[in-house]
Amino acid sequence: MESYSPDKLRNVALLGHYGSGKTTLSELMAFRSGAIKRLGSVLEGTSTSDYDPSEIERHLSLNLALLPLEWKGHKINVLDTPGYLDFSGEVKAALRVADAALVLVCASSSVEVGTEQVWSYVRELNLPALVVISKMDRENADFLKALADIQSRLSNRCVAIQMPIGAQADLRGYVDLVTMRAYIQDVEQDVPAELKDEALSLRDKLVEVVVEVDDDLMNKYLEGTELTTPEIAEAVRRATSRGVAIPVVVVSALKNVGVDTVMDTICASLPSPVERQAAGAGATPPPSDALLAMVFKTTADPFTGKISYFRVYSGEIASNSQVVNVSKGSTERIGQLFLPLGKQQLTVTKVSAGDIGAIAKLGVTATGDTLGLKDQAALAGIVFPKATYSMAVHPESKGDLDKMSTILPRMIEEDPSLVLRRDPDTGENLLAGVGDTHLEVVKDKMSRKFGVKVVLSPPQVPYKETITLPTKAEYRHKKQTGGHGQYGHVMLELQPLPKGGGFEYETKIVGGSIPNNFLPSVEKGVNEGRQEGILAGFPLVDVKVILYDGSFHPVDSSDIAFKIAAAQALRKGLQQGQPVLLEPIMDLTVRVPDGMTGDVISDLNTKRGRVLGMNPEEGLNVISAQAPYSELLRYAIDLRSMLQGRGDFDMVFSHYEEVPAHMSQKIIARHQAQKAE
Repeated sequence: MESYSPDKLRNVALLGHYGSGKTTLSELMAFRSGAIKRLGSVLEGTSTSDYDPSEIERHLSLNLALLPLEWKGHKINVLDTPGYLDFSGEVKAALRVADAALVLVCASSSVEVGTEQVWSYVRELNLPALVVISKMDRENADFLKALADIQSRLSNRCVAIQMPIGAQADLRGYVDLVTMRAYIQDVEQDVPAELKDEALSLRDKLVEVVVEVDDDLMNKYLEGTELTTPEIAEAVRRATSRGVAIPVVVVSALKNVGVDTVMDTICASLPSPVERQAAGAGATPPPSDALLAMVFKTTADPFTGKISYFRVYSGEIASNSQVVNVSKGSTERIGQLFLPLGKQQLTVTKVSAGDIGAIAKLGVTATGDTLGLKDQAALAGIVFPKATYSMAVHPESKGDLDKMSTILPRMIEEDPSLVLRRDPDTGENLLAGVGDTHLEVVKDKMSRKFGVKVVLSPPQVPYKETITLPTKAEYRHKKQTGGHGQYGHVMLELQPLPKGGGFEYETKIVGGSIPNNFLPSVEKGVNEGRQEGILAGFPLVDVKVILYDGSFHPVDSSDIAFKIAAAQALRKGLQQGQPVLLEPIMDLTVRVPDGMTGDVISDLNTKRGRVLGMNPEEGLNVISAQAPYSELLRYAIDLRSMLQGRGDFDMVFSHYEEVPAHMSQKIIARHQAQKAE
């Protein structure tokens, strides 16, 4: 593939709800442009973008895929992204390096939750966009309804530059509203008479929006002067590039209607890297045109190793050279550069400003890192979605334990929207992602790619135990075994501490009733004993233990005897102190669309939650609440189901509270049953 100047490049993120037809459209674009010689199918598992075994099995895009296409003197880098919400991290990565967005809306389903989600990302970045009404051949396809939905739910700046001729099984072609010409089976002809009035009405709405970019055109329009086709075409180009207008086109990938026009519109109306930088939207190149690039995606492969996808903002990267990882301050050796086309690798000698490429086996470089020259400033990184759904991850067999600890960091390097942490209370490794499907796919990848089989299970709730009454307890450990016996006598006082008081230990021995050399053993026995309470085996908190007396035997006393006596005295004191179970309570901040607040509050009530307050914030209601952690293990799933993905939440630990008696009994019974197994 030849090298293109920046003004001939188009970096476009392909976005939309799951099932809107992104991969099918990108496949046909690749076929029509000549990038692939055989047309693949998502259902048959032969599409260029969805080549991962998990994608083929699920008929679902899971990864960002790059398709470099050559079209009429331009190069279009299509960044095909997943539509399922669990994989929005891939969408964020694509948008970070794209200069424009191609947003698909299904003609029968219209604007869906995923459409609104990706549109919010596009607006955050102020990216120019092109909206494609896809699947015009599908049953129940309705162009005017979809267009009205797009204008009301996305932006009133969305204006049609095409309209379909026919629909559903009768779809035959489209009308170009700029030129007012019809195209049926790629043959140009007059607009059918029955569509002319509707086409002229849509054209007037188009002109009304795009003339805003030029005062002269605006004056001509207001004076009633007829604008020429070239004037309207240029206005559409400028209005689209500046984000003043969002053109809407129609497509049927299965009938090959409008696909070429999508690529024509991308080249004619969406901005090049040069135009984006001129508008102050991209990274500003260094004055010397020195190298500046960003790694936006990393994949881990057991055979080829790590593959890093990068976008060059200025200068160029050449094969068999060296660059500096500006983010980490280290030098990287560059081997053979290539352009990924699905799983194919098209080798190139260099990747120039504005273009996208890939390199294998970089040493320390990770997603979000900047490549360039020494002492350059790093580019702003990628903001990935919050990992709000956690599962405990265990190796399926002991032999996989070491491999799991090696492979999990590689999975996180590949997908920074994953978070791995160890729970200090339960000792479990917790893997957090965007949703349950996200974590299941990670599990499958670990097995398929690296042969490491893991089990995902709900996290254990880190309950604690405490006492509610002060008490005193003593224990005399006395044992004769023929020779030296064992003797240790410990007297303890237990006092409840305020909530959050932790655990305290104090020695008040006077008169040498226990020799100093045995005091550390007493403390060790207490500390070991407090790790396992008497109700359900959970650690002890909010208690102060005081060693106030005891006795010893000059011959039979030993460290182990005093350690045992201390642990047993503690256990006895806990039994006398009216012990209770404590559960972690979490602070919740839930962002809810207007009109859905009641559903969320009702759900929190069923989860033993307490609403502390509500505040409006940018069209959302922000609910502050508290609820037990045990009720929130699946809250990410529950909230998404309730709000159809339109809200989100943050959750942090607040404090511990006593478990209600009826629930405490169930937890204790479950613990005893597990102990008996």
